[in-house]
Amino acid sequence: MSKKTGVLLLAMAVFFGLALSREVRSTDRGSAAAEADHAAITKILMDQQTAWNLGDVSAFMKGYWNSPELTFAGSSGIARGYEAVHARYKQVYPDQAAMGRLDFSNIEFRFLGADAALVLGQWHLQRTSGDVGGVFSLVFLRQPEGWRIVHDHTSLVKAKTE
Repeated sequence: MSKKTGVLLLAMAVFFGLALSREVRSTDRGSAAAEADHAAITKILMDQQTAWNLGDVSAFMKGYWNSPELTFAGSSGIARGYEAVHARYKQVYPDQAAMGRLDFSNIEFRFLGADAALVLGQWHLQRTSGDVGGVFSLVFLRQPEGWRIVHDHTSLVKAKTE
């Protein structure tokens, strides 16, 4: 191997090593940036919960990416696009009685990089017509306007009868 090739390989190794270490630091759960991202996503979820409990589906939707590429997967199939997801919520939950009171719990975060996160959790609706609940997985991406849900998979989990 020539000296020139050796120097080039060393430079490439240093470059990729620095790039990799920068990525690892940016996703480190203990870093200030990761803590800020965690707080920003948590705020979106709490704002959604508050909007839902006020019966405001449009405010609830502010946590979603306003794009035709947004996807929602649930028991009725897949909805594609912000408008379709919004319409689905309005159809399934036409009024405050159908919406009930929403609570999120057991929320877990997994950062997939500096600009992506997977959030898992449970949801519960307390309603006079009967409580329901289940699980969700949300994919968040950092957008120019901040973190937004780009994919939502929500499933109903039937209560166990004993």
